Parts: sequence; structure tokens; C-alpha cells
Amino acid sequence: MGSFSIWHWLIVLVIVVLVFGTKKLGNIGKDIGGAVKGFKDAMREEPATPKVEEQGGRTIDSEVAQKSKSE
Repeated sequence: MGSFSIWHWLIVLVIVVLVFGTKKLGNIGKDIGGAVKGFKDAMREEPATPKVEEQGGRTIDSEVAQKSKSE
């Protein structure tokens, strides 16, 4: 009695199809598939790293920060 049998799952499936209809369930499946595909594509992209230019062994960003502190 702890788990559902195949007949329980088939009855639940029939009720879901009757309530939502096959067209709406198909659209939901396409939407979920598109979301998963978009997520996988986003995970494949390399993360954007901030570009810091260096000049003479020092970073330009730190020079700007030091100048703004001293003013």
C-alpha cells in the first residue's frame, strides 16, 4: 500500500488528459523542452570575465581609485 501500481498511474494520466487536454499538454511539453535547451546552452557559454588593462605593470583601475581617494 506504500507505492502506486501501474493502474494508479494510468488513472491519474487519464484524469490529467481529460482536465487539460492533449493540445495544452503538448504545448507545456514544448515549453519545458525549450526552457531546458536554453538552460543547457547558457551553461555551455563561458562566463564573462571583467577585462582589466595593465599599463607598465600597474592596473589602470587601481590608479583611478587611488587618484579619486587623494582628491
